[in-house]
Amino acid sequence: MPATTPPTGTDMPDTGIRAEPVSFGRPGETLRGTLYAPAGTPGALPTIVMAHGWAMVAGGNLDDYARVFAGRGFNALTFDFRNLGKSDGLPRQELDPWRQVEDFRTAISYARSRPDVDRERIGLWGTSYSGGHALVVAAVDKRVRCVVSQVPTINGFENARRRFSGDRAAALRAAFEADRETRFEGAAPRTIQLVDPDPHAAVAYPGEDSYGYMFGESSRCPGWVNEVTLRSLEMARAYEPGSFVPRIAPTPLLMIVAEDDVLTPVDLQQDAFEAAGEPKRLMQVPGGHYSPYAAHFERSSQAAAGWFTEHLHP
Repeated sequence: MPATTPPTGTDMPDTGIRAEPVSFGRPGETLRGTLYAPAGTPGALPTIVMAHGWAMVAGGNLDDYARVFAGRGFNALTFDFRNLGKSDGLPRQELDPWRQVEDFRTAISYARSRPDVDRERIGLWGTSYSGGHALVVAAVDKRVRCVVSQVPTINGFENARRRFSGDRAAALRAAFEADRETRFEGAAPRTIQLVDPDPHAAVAYPGEDSYGYMFGESSRCPGWVNEVTLRSLEMARAYEPGSFVPRIAPTPLLMIVAEDDVLTPVDLQQDAFEAAGEPKRLMQVPGGHYSPYAAHFERSSQAAAGWFTEHLHP
């Protein structure tokens, strides 16, 4: 699909990196983001296509990783999934995993259409929910030559089963049913708050860690909104990207796992890695789900950059 933004950008002072706003896709579903590139580097470069996790948007940590990759000689394309942030799409704040997988593939097509991109050297980076998407895309789209999946969603049903039990699980199931029936009558999808400082609040991501991370990032990501449609949670429960992992090989796979992750449980990630074929590498960092973005950002970003360098640079 053709770009809808002309190839103009801005050099970032003292970094040697150029940032270009981009947009691509169909009218009404236009995806928007930024292409980071080494300033003054001629020719077609290997390119990393990147997107953030559950209900997060470009800016903040995502673009921090992109700047690291651009500093290592890659183009790095960040974008918002449809219905989120700067991208088009209705209903707003809806996370359909299969549409997001398709958005990743659209972003790959856009990258390969650019003259400054080496179309045969495309890498993929995803984290959390998009880490699961990266596994699916790498399995089914062999235009991807190398993939990094960080703290990925492996099994949405099992994630939910461990996080919501007893009365909370029953209440959520009743809410899904009521939302489905009111939508059948023509009502708009119901929404639910993402995070709240109250650990007992009825939100999509309860807990101090999620609240601290998401609100911390919101100051750097003005397009972030503290809600999702309720059916986003229902769709997540039917999403099992781990089932695609055995199909990724021979595309090189790096998985970055947090040792105490309970949001995307670490044992599920380790089992998925064992199911993957070679070439593959597992990197483990201490801490919970958000530790690769914060305490271990340097380790996780440099490991990913090194993996891309090993498999995408000539």
